[in-house]
Amino acid sequence: MIDLLVIGAGSAGCALAARASENPALNVMLIDAGPDYETLAGTPFDLQNSHNNSYTRHDWGMSYWPTSQRQSPFPRGRVVGGSSSVNTTIALRGIPEDYDEWASLGNPEWSWEKVLPAFNRLERDLDYGSEPYHGDAGPITVRRYQHHELLPQHQAFLASAEALGYPECPDGNDPYACGAGPQPMNKTGRLRLSCAIGYLAPARLRDNLTIQGERHVRRLLINQHRCTGAEVELPDGSIEHIHARAVALCAGAIMSPVILMRSGLGAAAQLQKHGIDVVEDIPAIGQNLCDHPALSVVADVNDGAVIDQDSPLIQTILRYTCEGSDKRNDLQIEQISFASRAGEPPRFSVAGVVEYQYGRGQITLTSSDPHALPLIENRFCEDDRDAARLVQCMKDIFRFTETGPLADMITGIRFPDPSRGRDDETLNALVRKFSASGYHPCGTVKMGPAEDPEAIVDQYGCARKTDGLIVADGAIMPFVPRANTNLTCIMIGEKIGEWIRVNPARYGL
Repeated sequence: MIDLLVIGAGSAGCALAARASENPALNVMLIDAGPDYETLAGTPFDLQNSHNNSYTRHDWGMSYWPTSQRQSPFPRGRVVGGSSSVNTTIALRGIPEDYDEWASLGNPEWSWEKVLPAFNRLERDLDYGSEPYHGDAGPITVRRYQHHELLPQHQAFLASAEALGYPECPDGNDPYACGAGPQPMNKTGRLRLSCAIGYLAPARLRDNLTIQGERHVRRLLINQHRCTGAEVELPDGSIEHIHARAVALCAGAIMSPVILMRSGLGAAAQLQKHGIDVVEDIPAIGQNLCDHPALSVVADVNDGAVIDQDSPLIQTILRYTCEGSDKRNDLQIEQISFASRAGEPPRFSVAGVVEYQYGRGQITLTSSDPHALPLIENRFCEDDRDAARLVQCMKDIFRFTETGPLADMITGIRFPDPSRGRDDETLNALVRKFSASGYHPCGTVKMGPAEDPEAIVDQYGCARKTDGLIVADGAIMPFVPRANTNLTCIMIGEKIGEWIRVNPARYGL
């Protein structure tokens, strides 16, 4: 008998399954819709190559509506390792205020003081592992590019940041730091140190952990308000039922709510529209979609600039606070190494990102077909506060393009069209039309106290209306932290996996 079925071998699912299976009394099965590459030697290059994302070979093929005016691809990893196997390997944490605000919303187990041990436990920081706010023995190796390793445009970005008066930030994961410096990244050389490598490689030796790829979950099995397993489609198209004493849904902020809705948990009107029997009317599932609105300035650069599509896509970052804001480090600016394909004129871009987001989107079903992809509507910059911050961030980027060594590399601005002007009204219209995702979706199965009508799970990840069901991934975040979300998703898997390991009775195990 399977004790714990973990659905989704992404950042959180790998961590949770690895930690929970450290309890030899628990029989754990981890399944994923994508393929499982059991060895590093057998792992395809696109999953090893940390210099750039894997965009198509191991992707779900989703699209999304960042604004009401256009539709765009929305890459998500479909492979054991999830998006940690295909991403840019940015290993940033949120700041203490993020997690303390989660705690203030009725989730005291997620305060900074209580998440820091999990952050430390997951990492092996090669640069700052001796600091009390870092770890030096975890499964995910983190390092930063040294100055001599930076591409010329990244060296120029940091020099221009200094010229503009931004402080130096050698460790972006110093809890109280701000400024410009190297990105913390979970990579060594060119190798992407995904959760499939960091967590699962050593855990595969355990007799009580089974890992299966190419298992597409059609729906959860729910009987009398208890989740008893999942209906799974095998590679040959046959269907099997996997039964377990408890199910941990770790399919990510997009697919976790989709699986719940296909299982009859969600807004009754939406489920009935698609012919799905309503098990529980829970309108909040799929709502509260949070992400980071972003927009880039694309620049033509001189022929002497090194624009190499085989080089690292990103190496540096600026974290800072918008003028007049009461939310520390609510903006990011990132130098992107290249913005043109081979054979095109040399270009790079400078990306601006709103890190503290007020607006909310939603995820809804398009069909009861278990292979149908959902409708993802982010509604970026419909909230005036988000739009105003991104406008200010764009202005700050323009200052970079006109200052110091970075400006010396630029021959002209390709986007946005300089002839359209840079006044607030023009930029406001621009961000409302063209802002796009930082690809950090979360919040769609929100955790919170019983009195919160939007809270679907409690602070331990336990579903409020379905016994035996745990949700443990980015979907449970009340809102997106002020950082790329991969490390926070791993931390969620770490915390809940550890709770399952040491106190399985809380989860009915």
